[in-house]
Amino acid sequence: MTMERPKLLYAIESALTEVMERDPAEITAITEDTRLFEDLFLDSTSVLELLVTLEDLTGLEVDPEELDMDDFRTVGTLADRVGSQLLAGAPAGPDEA
Repeated sequence: MTMERPKLLYAIESALTEVMERDPAEITAITEDTRLFEDLFLDSTSVLELLVTLEDLTGLEVDPEELDMDDFRTVGTLADRVGSQLLAGAPAGPDEA
């Protein structure tokens, strides 16, 4: 299954809004170059929350053994990782069936 890049970025923005408990207007101001740790001040706990929320939003199941810290450098690298997992055959969200 695939998910169009804009939908994938929207899912990441939605997950960030939930995890960071911020106003959606603040989160939608991010770009693919926004750094998760340095710019958004995520920590390891919030990254785990972000992954769980993304799993809920996209239907993706993340194998922690396959994760690399480089996957979390920026919003764009996270989108690349999630997108590649979806292409690899992981189930997509309900609206992607």
